[in-house]
Amino acid sequence: MQPFRKHTGLVVPVDRVNVDTDQMVPKQFLTWTTREGYGRVLFYDWRYLEGEKPNPDFVLNLPRYKGASVLLARANFGCGSSREHAPWAVRDYGIRVIVAPSYADIFYNNCFKNGILPVTLSEQQVDDLFRRTARQEGYQLSVDLEQSTIRDASGLEIRFELDPFRREVLLKGLDDIGVSLLHEKEIAAYEARVHPAAPLAADARLDEVAVSKI
Repeated sequence: MQPFRKHTGLVVPVDRVNVDTDQMVPKQFLTWTTREGYGRVLFYDWRYLEGEKPNPDFVLNLPRYKGASVLLARANFGCGSSREHAPWAVRDYGIRVIVAPSYADIFYNNCFKNGILPVTLSEQQVDDLFRRTARQEGYQLSVDLEQSTIRDASGLEIRFELDPFRREVLLKGLDDIGVSLLHEKEIAAYEARVHPAAPLAADARLDEVAVSKI
């Protein structure tokens, strides 16, 4: 997974509360066997008219937001079902940062597993960012995970808080397997104690995990 340290990108505002994962990725697309391609169906029912004609009224289809990589959202973003396809679609579309007042727990956790930084700010701070985005075409935010700050070109600076472990996972680009491999020595020692007659088997299992990660 690609490490996340700093990112500057165009902001796209999705000005709706309780945006759920069923709207992010409708059920008919859940049978795909890979993560690639989900960006095309992100917000499918809002984004397209009949025949997959782009809906000119939906924010992702407005020319001023083309290429956006920072998603500005409202409260309880990512509610609904637990489908991980939602963050897959967000990431595949090109979004690296989400800024919102609150998130559904499962969606929030899945963001870190897919290289997306979900920043939590107050309602007032998010309101201000919505106003700035509407007022200035091409509005960008620079997000520095190492410094835990958000900045814009007009001098705005906001600090945000993040759980230290989750911050470290993103900074190092670790998925679940990568996190497990950080404890490779401890795992090998445990396997040697539990299966003292087969220490090589434990090493082999760790090697298989490392190869699968590659």
